[in-house]
Amino acid sequence: MRSLAVLITALILITNGLSEQKLAGQVSESDVNAKELAKPWTDFWIVRLTMNLFGYATVILPGFIIIVYVRRTNYLDQPGSGYVHRLVQLLVEGSSPDQLKLERFDEDAQPEQPERSFCRQCLLLLFCGGGLLSSYLVWGILQERIMVYRYKNADGDAGELFTNSQFIVFANRILAFLVACAAILFVKQKPHDAPLYKYSYSSFSNIMSSWCQYEALKFVSFPVQVLAKASKVIPVMLMGKLVSRRAYSVFEYCTAVMISVGLFLFLLTSEDSIRGKGRMTTVSGIVILVGYLVFDAFTSNWQDRLFHTYRMSSLQMMAGVNLFSVLLTSVSLFEQGAFQEAVTFMLRYPEFGLHTLFVSSSSVVGQVFIYYTISEFGPVTFTIIMTVRMGLAILLSCIIYNHSIALSGAVGICLVFAAVILRAYHCWHKKSQNLPAVQNLGTV
Repeated sequence: MRSLAVLITALILITNGLSEQKLAGQVSESDVNAKELAKPWTDFWIVRLTMNLFGYATVILPGFIIIVYVRRTNYLDQPGSGYVHRLVQLLVEGSSPDQLKLERFDEDAQPEQPERSFCRQCLLLLFCGGGLLSSYLVWGILQERIMVYRYKNADGDAGELFTNSQFIVFANRILAFLVACAAILFVKQKPHDAPLYKYSYSSFSNIMSSWCQYEALKFVSFPVQVLAKASKVIPVMLMGKLVSRRAYSVFEYCTAVMISVGLFLFLLTSEDSIRGKGRMTTVSGIVILVGYLVFDAFTSNWQDRLFHTYRMSSLQMMAGVNLFSVLLTSVSLFEQGAFQEAVTFMLRYPEFGLHTLFVSSSSVVGQVFIYYTISEFGPVTFTIIMTVRMGLAILLSCIIYNHSIALSGAVGICLVFAAVILRAYHCWHKKSQNLPAVQNLGTV
C-alpha cells in the first residue's frame, strides 16, 4: 500500500500543471531546431560523452597503474598491518584466507529459515510485484519528465531543459550506495573475498548504459526506449557468447528474431518515435540506444561471472558496483564543473530537485525489490513482472505525455512482450527438467 501511495503521489506531482507544460514546455519543431543550433557546443552528446570518458580515465588509469605496481613489486607479500596495506589488499586481492574461514564458520552456524505457507508466499509475491511495478513506473515516467520537458519558475518564463544526464546517474548511484551500505551493516552477509577492482568493470558499463538511457530520451520517445530495453536479450546473447562462451538454443534465437521484428514494426509506424526529423537526430538516437544495449549486455554478463566466481550476496554486488560508480561520476562531474551547474539549476527550478529525489529514491527501492524478488521467486517470475511493468510504462507514458501509437506499432509491442514471456517460460521449463538455462537480467 505504501508503494502504491508513493506512485499516486508522484504521478500527481508530475501531472500537476502538465497542461501548461504541453503548451510552453514542449515547443514547436522549428523552435527546437533553432535552440539545438544555438546551444553550447559542450551540450552536444558526443562532446559530453568525450568529457565524461576523460573524467573516468583520470580515475581508471591511476588505479590500473597502482594494481600493476602492487603485483610486480609483490607489495602484499611484504609484512604489513596498517590501514593502507589492508586497503590495498582488499582492492587487489580481496579478503585474507584466515578471515574468510572464520566468516564461513559463522555462516554455517546460522539456522535454516522455516518454509513459508502458501498464503504467505502469495502475499509476499503481491508485495514484491507491487513494489517493482510502483517504483519503476514512477522511475520511468520521471525519466521522461526530467529529460524531455522544460522547467519553468514562478515568473512564467520559457523555461530550460536539464541536459546533464550524468548528474542524474550520480544521484541514483550515491543513494543506492548509501542504502546498500546501510543494509549490509544490519543484515548478515556472506563472506566476501572478491577483489574490489573487479566491480569497476561492471560499474563503468553500468554508468555508461544508464547515461545512454537518459541521453536517448533527447532523441527518441520513451516507448522506443522501453522497447529497446526489451530487445536487449539480443546483445546479451551475443555478449554471452563472447564473454562466457555460452551456447543458445534455436528457440532462444527465434524469440530474439520476434523481438527484432516487433521493434522494427513499432519504429516504422510510430510518428513520434524520433524527436525531430533530421537525419542527425535519427542517427544519434539509434547510436545511443545501441550503446545502451551493448553496455547493459556486458554489465549483466560480467556480474553473472562475478556471482558464479566469488558467490557474493546481491547487496555486496550493489554496494561494490555503486562504490565505483559514485567515484567515477563524481570525479567527472567535478572536473567539468557540473556540480555547480546542477545545483544552480536546482535553485532556479526547485521542482527539478524534487523530481531528482523521486527518481533516485524509486531507482534504489526498485533495485532492492529486484534482488529480493529474484532471491525469493527466481529470475523467471522477475522477468514476467518486469515485462508487465514495461507495458504499463508505455501505457502511462502515452496517456500522460500524449504519445501516439498506430495499430501496427501496438502489434509490434505485443510481439516484443510475447517473446519476452515465451523466453521466461522456456527458462522455467528447462529448470523444471534440470536442464541448463541461460537467464541474464542486466539492468532495467
